[in-house]
Amino acid sequence: MDRTPVPDADVCVVGAGPAGGLVADQLAGDYDVVVLDAGPRFDFEDRPERQERAIRPFYGRPDIWEMGGPRDDHTASGEWSYPLNHARVKGIGGSTLHWQGMVMRLHEDDFNSGSTRGVGPDWPIDYEDLRPYYPDAERELGVAGASDNPYGPPREQPYPMPAFPPSYSDSLFAEACEELGIDMHSVPNARNSESYDGRSQCVGYGTCQPVCPSGAKYDATVHIDSAEQQGATVIDRAPVQYLEHGPDQIEAAVYATPDGETHTQSAEVFVLACGGVETPRLLLLSASETYPDGLANTSGAVGRYFMDHLFAGTGGVLDGETRQNHVGFYTSSSQQFYDEANEEFAPLKLEFFNYDGPSPVEMALSGEDWGDDLLERLREGYGNHLGIGALVEQRPQEASYIGLAEDQTDDHGNPVPDVHWTVDDRALRTIERANEIQTEILSELGAEITWQVGPEETGPAYHHMGTTRMGTDPTDSVVDSTGRTHDLQNCWIASSSVFPTGGAVNPTLTIAALALRTADHIDRALGETSTR
Repeated sequence: MDRTPVPDADVCVVGAGPAGGLVADQLAGDYDVVVLDAGPRFDFEDRPERQERAIRPFYGRPDIWEMGGPRDDHTASGEWSYPLNHARVKGIGGSTLHWQGMVMRLHEDDFNSGSTRGVGPDWPIDYEDLRPYYPDAERELGVAGASDNPYGPPREQPYPMPAFPPSYSDSLFAEACEELGIDMHSVPNARNSESYDGRSQCVGYGTCQPVCPSGAKYDATVHIDSAEQQGATVIDRAPVQYLEHGPDQIEAAVYATPDGETHTQSAEVFVLACGGVETPRLLLLSASETYPDGLANTSGAVGRYFMDHLFAGTGGVLDGETRQNHVGFYTSSSQQFYDEANEEFAPLKLEFFNYDGPSPVEMALSGEDWGDDLLERLREGYGNHLGIGALVEQRPQEASYIGLAEDQTDDHGNPVPDVHWTVDDRALRTIERANEIQTEILSELGAEITWQVGPEETGPAYHHMGTTRMGTDPTDSVVDSTGRTHDLQNCWIASSSVFPTGGAVNPTLTIAALALRTADHIDRALGETSTR
């Protein structure tokens, strides 16, 4: 592949995940766009082989999409361990190659958390500012859903596709929740419940996380391919080493290639879309005499306020059939407790699993039994498990940050990212509350509880947020309400890294909506420049 720079480029996008893909696709029809990504371009035809790896116990999660080694090294200096490579992908498509595919809108109060809940800053935009972009994002990704969530924010039109029907285990949960006065509703999914946008409807492989062989689940290659069809240039295996810049704008992205060459890509506008870890890392690697603490970092906020969603879960076994693992994603949820959030308790959402407990394949491949012994083990250990998860918001804290490691470098000699992750007491209290609700539901069902993830065992959902947050004050934020950096007039950031607070819903739909909004602002800025 020709990995030399594109002459006279208007827009350089760093990162080919959902945000970068959408921005590139929106602008490629009118401007010369080049996309640089650190990872490879994965062949769609190889997905069945990746699926086979996913179901074999020999392989870990990072193996599926070739994560690991010096390229992807990291450190974790915080009081809480953070296994960064467990759930990220470097390559064309980014994290959407392996994500679960749940797409909810942030609630209205999430944008005004400081004012309404007394926790964290308010966003410089509110729900109404982003509301016109949410349905566009749902159409672009292809979302199957139903307008049956009485606790969600207001909607303006139906989802592009009908929701997936409730599962058998959903019906069991529904009986218990009705007795307890807990409302359940459908989950919007970025996977096709019917054929959509030239892609297959879901065929039920059940390995959605970490790989969808059919392409029914959205991934960002959809928009990268579309951008290329409109004339964009996409260069894979081109990790950007640093950004050349003057006092108020970026001049070029310096990137490496597999053959050992280093190239310099100039452009009128730069869009950093490499996620909540690699985006601040790139800015920190681009420090200079003008920006000694990192590019675009006169506020000191680059890398700071790193947030993730925390997981709470409870599960057990039932004296009866549950049909576990017939669906590879969850179809019912409850946001009933979400907007009760205040200074003491964070927002939370419940997730009713369709995949708790081992699948027959996992049981067969992970044991040493054969023949009748294996059959007996499958009969005794499969088909009676139930589980309920929850996501809980983490408050933004300056002491939770992404920095540069002091004594470890990657394959190009650059300091690797250091994840210094801290968890606040409000989140831990909310996990306890989620566990209580989960236990109550399972007890109502008569289940024997066999596992629980509480405050001591909790871990991240791998939703990286907050490390280049948006705000109106350049002294405590990195970008303005459009995603443009306060310090650099030609640099925008499209990522969950701009979230001032995280809410308790999966972030990808909001990433997509913000990316579409940012693309509009870049279009206007380029239009103004071209008419001078």
